[in-house]
Amino acid sequence: MNGALHTRVCDLFGIRYPIVQTGMGWVAGANLVAATSEAGGLGILAAATMTLPQLQEAIARVKARTSKPFGVNLRADQDDVDALIALIIREEVKVASFARAPGPDAIRRFKDAGVLTMPTVGARRHAEKVAAWGVDAVIAQGGEGGGHTGSVATSLLVPDVADAVDIPVLAAGGFRDGRGLVAALAWGADGIAMGTRFLLTAESHVPDAVKQTYLGTPLDGTVVTTAVDGYPQRVVRTPFIDQLERGSWPSRLVAALRHALALRDMTGTSLVQLLREGRRMRTHGDLSWPQVAMAANAPLYTRAALVDGRVDAGVLPTGQVVGAIRELPTVAQLVDGIIAEAEATLARLSPGAVRPSAVAEEVG
Repeated sequence: MNGALHTRVCDLFGIRYPIVQTGMGWVAGANLVAATSEAGGLGILAAATMTLPQLQEAIARVKARTSKPFGVNLRADQDDVDALIALIIREEVKVASFARAPGPDAIRRFKDAGVLTMPTVGARRHAEKVAAWGVDAVIAQGGEGGGHTGSVATSLLVPDVADAVDIPVLAAGGFRDGRGLVAALAWGADGIAMGTRFLLTAESHVPDAVKQTYLGTPLDGTVVTTAVDGYPQRVVRTPFIDQLERGSWPSRLVAALRHALALRDMTGTSLVQLLREGRRMRTHGDLSWPQVAMAANAPLYTRAALVDGRVDAGVLPTGQVVGAIRELPTVAQLVDGIIAEAEATLARLSPGAVRPSAVAEEVG
C-alpha cells in the first residue's frame, strides 16, 4: 500500500485503512460494523436508535464476528447516556463517536478508561472547542453530507478544520471512492468517514427496495429540510417530504406529539424519561418546546423507511453523493476498491516518482 494512505488515524485506531463507516441510525448494526472493521476500516455502531440491552447485544455480535477495533456512536442528549458510556467502557470498545460532544466530563471519563473519542463537527470553532476538551480526533462533515448537516462545503470545511487543530481529522460529506480519499488527504485530512456509501452495500440491512430507491436518486435529488425535526437535514426528496414541507406548523406539531407517544411505546420509554430527554434536547440544542416535540418525528420517520421499507411514509437520510452511486458491492469490495483507486490516483499524480521497490532493485 502507498505510504501516503497510512495516516495518523490508522495508528490511532489500530486499523489498516483510513476509512470510517459512520454510526447511522437504523443502519449501522452489527453486521455492517463487523464487515467494515474486518475489511480494514473502522465500523461504528449506532447506539442512538438502540436500547441499552440492544446495544449490549450488538457489541457482543460484532465481537463474535471480528477481533478488529470498532466504535459506538452516541447522542449527547440521550436520557441514558451515562449508562451507555459505562457499557462502552466496560466492553472496552475502541472508539466513542458523537454527533455532538457530550462535554468535557464525559470526554475525561472515556479518556481515563482508555476509550478514544471522536465527535463530528461542522465548523472550525467547534473543532477547536472539542480539541481543547481532549478529544482524540474529529469528523469534519461538510454540507454535502447526509442527515443533519451544515451549509459549508466539504472542500472548504476540511482544510479549515485541519488548520485549526493538531488532532487527526476525518473528512465527511461527498465521499465514495479512492479519488475522494486522495482529495481529503490533499485538504489536510487523515482519512474519510462515509455513511451513504456504506448504507448502499450488501451487508447493510436496509430493505432491498429502499436501496433501489437510493440508487435511482439523481445528483439533484436530495434536499436540506427542517420539516422533519426542526434541524437542517439532507434527505432524498420524495412526495412524503414534499407533503411535510407543505404542512402547517400546527399540523406538524400534532404529528410530532403523536409520534413521540408512539416512540415511547416502541422503546418502552416512560413519560418521565421522554420529558427528561426533551429537556436535554432543549438545553443542548437551544430549541423551543414545539421544536423538541417535532424532533420526535425523525427517528420514527427514518425507521419507517430504513427498517419497515415505507418510502411512502418515511424519511431517507442521504448525502448528495447518492446521485453518483449505482452499485451495491460487499463492504470488502468497497474498501479494497477505494484503496486500489487511491493508489492509482496517487501514481497518476506523480508519474515521475520512482517506486521504492525499483530503487531497491537498482541498488541490488
